[in-house]
Amino acid sequence: MTELLLKYFRTKQQEVQSEKVYDTQCPFCSMQCKMQLIEQSIVSRKKYTTIGVDNPTSEGRICIKGMNAHQHALHQDRIKYPLLKVNGEFVRISWREALAVIKEKFTDIQVADGTNALAVYGSASITNEEAYLLGKFARVALTTRYIDYNGRLCMSAAATAANQTFGMDRGITNALTEVPTTRVIILAGTNIAECQPTIMPYFEKAKENGAYIIAIDPRETATTQIADLHLKVKPGMDAALANGLLKVIIEENLTDEQFIRDRATGFAEVKEYVLSQSLDEIAELTGVPKEQIETAAIKFASEETGMLFTARGVEQQIDGTAAVRNLLNVLIATGKIGKPSCGYGAITGQGNGQGAREHGQKADQLPGYRSIENEEHREYIASVWGINKEDIPRKGVSAFEMFKKIDEGEITGMLLMCSNPVVSNPNANFVKSALKKLKFLVAIDLFVSETAEYADLILPTSSYLEDEGTMTNLEGRVILREASRPCPGEVKHDWEIICEIAKVLGKGQYFPYKKAEDIFNELRIASKGGIADYYGITYDRIRKEKGILWPCPDETHGGTARLFEHSFAHPDGKAKMVVVSNSSQIPKEKPSEEYPLYLTTGRVVSHYLTGVQTRKSAALAARNFESYLEIHPETARKYQIENNRLVTVTSKRGSIVVRSKWSDKIRQDTVFVPFHWADSQNVNMLVGEDLDPFCKMPGFKVSAVKVVPN
Repeated sequence: MTELLLKYFRTKQQEVQSEKVYDTQCPFCSMQCKMQLIEQSIVSRKKYTTIGVDNPTSEGRICIKGMNAHQHALHQDRIKYPLLKVNGEFVRISWREALAVIKEKFTDIQVADGTNALAVYGSASITNEEAYLLGKFARVALTTRYIDYNGRLCMSAAATAANQTFGMDRGITNALTEVPTTRVIILAGTNIAECQPTIMPYFEKAKENGAYIIAIDPRETATTQIADLHLKVKPGMDAALANGLLKVIIEENLTDEQFIRDRATGFAEVKEYVLSQSLDEIAELTGVPKEQIETAAIKFASEETGMLFTARGVEQQIDGTAAVRNLLNVLIATGKIGKPSCGYGAITGQGNGQGAREHGQKADQLPGYRSIENEEHREYIASVWGINKEDIPRKGVSAFEMFKKIDEGEITGMLLMCSNPVVSNPNANFVKSALKKLKFLVAIDLFVSETAEYADLILPTSSYLEDEGTMTNLEGRVILREASRPCPGEVKHDWEIICEIAKVLGKGQYFPYKKAEDIFNELRIASKGGIADYYGITYDRIRKEKGILWPCPDETHGGTARLFEHSFAHPDGKAKMVVVSNSSQIPKEKPSEEYPLYLTTGRVVSHYLTGVQTRKSAALAARNFESYLEIHPETARKYQIENNRLVTVTSKRGSIVVRSKWSDKIRQDTVFVPFHWADSQNVNMLVGEDLDPFCKMPGFKVSAVKVVPN
């Protein structure tokens, strides 16, 4: 028996000719789980296995997306060399030729149409180094005011609300390790079980420890299943629901008066407004029974500790900023911020959604979360970049507004990096129409996405396995993605591409970097003294400490685990409460006789964003190979919708065709469609163009539609 076993293992050893281990982290959600890809060469084929690696945030866990991420990175459809569109077809060209074309076209556009005729559209999936560099490239190499990024469509409402209320925005004001010890949790508009599965154990542990969980969502989801109380709110009524909670808390004398007096402004006005409102009317408005509002309010206010988490369900609305601010009013009124096991978390969506919004690729922003309109901020960044303050352009417009500028002819050329706005933006047909008007579009991507199909030139970029750099996860923890796998073909890193374009445009002296760490060291200096201060963080420290929570002002500083312990970031040190009206001044689309149902959108566990990467993974695509419409059986019968049949969903903007899926877990006045699919299943073709006035977020979560059988 022993001889047979030895023979078996010797045979297996011979079959495994070599083994390589690549340290990396998941390219998908904001947990940024650490993992290793093990590549085994077995006879004439390769076998890949992904395992989780211990780290402070996900503690070695990975989800189904992370396990299969390598399938898209190794996919045969990866772009491996520059592609130029000639007579409607993409043909291979050299990098030298590609850069020459960019130089010619970009120069011609700016001579003919002005400096600001070129725009840059960035991403929240790229590294901090690349996000920083993209902002610098727009302002120094192109000298254009028009740069924004796809995070505008994701986290901007929560970021703006946090800045307005607290004076600064970091995804979670505490480390996740405080979640299990809190006594009550509000999960508002977040389906973390499907969007960030590896965060769930924190909440499950809290529940085991006796925490009371309140979920706010129009649907029953895998996340609401852990809740003790589910407030099944009408889509778009989150701000009004928060007023109901505030009314009960104030009337029951459950506010933290000392905290309000010492650390907040605006409470008197909020109190006067909410007490003037009828709880019965709020219940009618929100669709949440009065008794449930009372239970939630009393439970949250009565417990000694509590935490509030919001995500896209609350934020992706045209009053998303106001809705989040009103929920933060609840947090402040009860004094549950800046203390152990008390705080706020905006559950960041994209992999580097936090870091990508801190260092300069937003229209109004400079590195370190500085303002591009602040003269002192402009002076400091100009000194870091070695240019004159006056040469930094002023602020531009938001992501979607750039397509309006294209439509109007003000923007005639664009550099697009790692984003797919044809699928991700509202009124997708309008975005397609605008892109067709561009004189020149350069797309930097892994694949020929739905947007890259409209490009004149596509440049091949590196994947998460190949591109080293830092990311900032949902905690605000700066971590280092090691990436040692060689780039395939003629693929280059995003930062290399930016530097090479800058060089042919005659601005190479401002982009002299040889490796990602060089860029990070400049970013450290650029962020120094800013709200998002990374100055004390180095690659060596990250490797030793497994990530550091910003702000970290010097190399002796241990990072900041809990924000606002003694003061908020406004000049007076106080949080700013604000009245948010039930009868919003921002009119939302409401169901009508022609379009009788609310449409809301969201994610499924096996896909990510517009699906460009996850739909290239056979294991993930097999789990959800097409989109669907979730509809309540009673609603389905009313509109003669059979289960598991193709239906047409129509709004004022357009129509899509998806498969029906009966579910009694959704409100009868609401239907749900996930947003990971393109073309005839692109749900964003149904979403309107109206934007939140503060953060410019489209209203993805509230549209009026009709559904008919095909």
